[in-house]
Amino acid sequence: MPPPSTNAPYLIAVWKEVLSSPPPVLAIGKTFCERTQNRTHVEGKKRARPQSSGKPTGVKVDIVANNGHTWIRVNTAKNSRLLAEFREIDSYLTDSDGEDGAGGDGAGPSFAQTEFDNSLLRTGRALLAAARDNPVLGTNTPPEIVLCLTRIDPDATDKGGNDPRIALTIELLRGMGLSIKLGERGPITQLADSAPALSPPPILIPTHQINLDLSILIALVSDLTHAPLPETADAVHERFIPPAAYVEWKRSRLRAKCGGSSDSANASREDIDDAVDSSQHSRALAEQLQQEMQKGILQEIYERLLAGDDPNRAFAPLSQGEPLPVDVEFWTTPEAQDRCLRIVAKIGGPIEKRRAQALFPTSESPAVDSRTSAVDQEAEYWAHSRYPRGFLPLFPIRVFSAPERASPARPPPEGFFDALEATCRELLAAGGAPHPRAPEPEIAGPGENEGEGAGEGGEIQIRRASVVRTNARLTTHTVQSMRCGAARGWTTLTANRASVKAILREVKARGYGVETRSSSRGADEDEARRAAALWIVDPRSLAEGMRSDVDAVSAAPA
Repeated sequence: MPPPSTNAPYLIAVWKEVLSSPPPVLAIGKTFCERTQNRTHVEGKKRARPQSSGKPTGVKVDIVANNGHTWIRVNTAKNSRLLAEFREIDSYLTDSDGEDGAGGDGAGPSFAQTEFDNSLLRTGRALLAAARDNPVLGTNTPPEIVLCLTRIDPDATDKGGNDPRIALTIELLRGMGLSIKLGERGPITQLADSAPALSPPPILIPTHQINLDLSILIALVSDLTHAPLPETADAVHERFIPPAAYVEWKRSRLRAKCGGSSDSANASREDIDDAVDSSQHSRALAEQLQQEMQKGILQEIYERLLAGDDPNRAFAPLSQGEPLPVDVEFWTTPEAQDRCLRIVAKIGGPIEKRRAQALFPTSESPAVDSRTSAVDQEAEYWAHSRYPRGFLPLFPIRVFSAPERASPARPPPEGFFDALEATCRELLAAGGAPHPRAPEPEIAGPGENEGEGAGEGGEIQIRRASVVRTNARLTTHTVQSMRCGAARGWTTLTANRASVKAILREVKARGYGVETRSSSRGADEDEARRAAALWIVDPRSLAEGMRSDVDAVSAAPA
């Protein structure tokens, strides 16, 4: 048997605290960094040493408990450790007194303390500073700090010795706002009985009105969502291997853009870049198709709406699906509708275009004329789909009117819906900016026009979506979609996971003091059942033009 660790007292003390900490425990041995390193806790005789890489060392927290509301730090130092520090401090005082005056000629700088300090006090200040810079997720409240001094005894009378400054240190730590626990914990018994019963997390339920952002509109018309599924994993990848005719069409298109020179350096470089992009795009589509084989996105939406407040409900096979028990309405913003139609017109396949035109019929839609009824539009949408007609009550998708102007004075946010709306409103008020990867002509052009333009040969050109000026990770149309849903207390359905993470960081940064699962609007709200503000599903991209088993050349843009 290997010898026990010399750090065993510390490890045992940490484990005992884990067993007795208020649940849930989120992390063990986590390091938190401060936003500003020049804090007062590093002032004094000893300064915090930066790492060799130049990065801040951070502050270690042994246990993050109580769902992030409590930080626990364990210190197993003995009285003798503090006594050694005090003797060192006293030696500086003695050396200073023995000289002919601290300010005399030839006297060096004094290391004597100007105010009482030691390692425990510096640790306490470091923890407090890190807690202020790392508030509880979704709030502006710093976590409570518990400092466990398992082997410090301010009343010791044994030969180990004592000093009044030990008791003073503990008193100062408590004065800072830290909770101090002295002594070791006894054996942990009856763990199951001592732990408080946890209330289950609230069930988040979609509202009867669902707000659809651009990513979901694309998914609703995608070939991945509707086409018959392949039977094997090999067939998944084979579906998106570009045929030779499509590759040759792409090359001829690039040569035409380069002035017809087939051996030019620019054409060769663009051929390579295009091949790499096509390969990456094919892999991404194959991954999305594998997700669709596990559970279709329409099936997922159907089951979640049908489940209501019973997320563990078992469902019948697709062929035996039952109608939704509630009247569900689907809404979207004018910006998302317009951009969806332009994107599908640019890169969608023939069937994908017909689905988009059926969802949002316009005077230019070839498949829809003035005599086309809503029933005909629905039939056109579900044609060539593996789902039965009317599987989801998508028709009609209602479009919000122009956003209302915000009133100058609004009450502070009380729940997550309010906080989300206020955050989106502030981001939009800051104005938009060109996308960081937008080409120069778009940056120099009108900033408000994100629509299409005429390229070479009359080809449709789509400008990159503008981003909010204060966060390039968020497009203006995505923030506008979230604002419209939050303002009405409706669930926003999205496949843009990155944007959800970015907007949650923006909500947290504003310190509205609301949890991400906090109360929503509604008189029938209770702690066990809450309306969901955001609903995330996996994305589905337009894929018909990339299929190897269809005429990709005829499906590609002219």
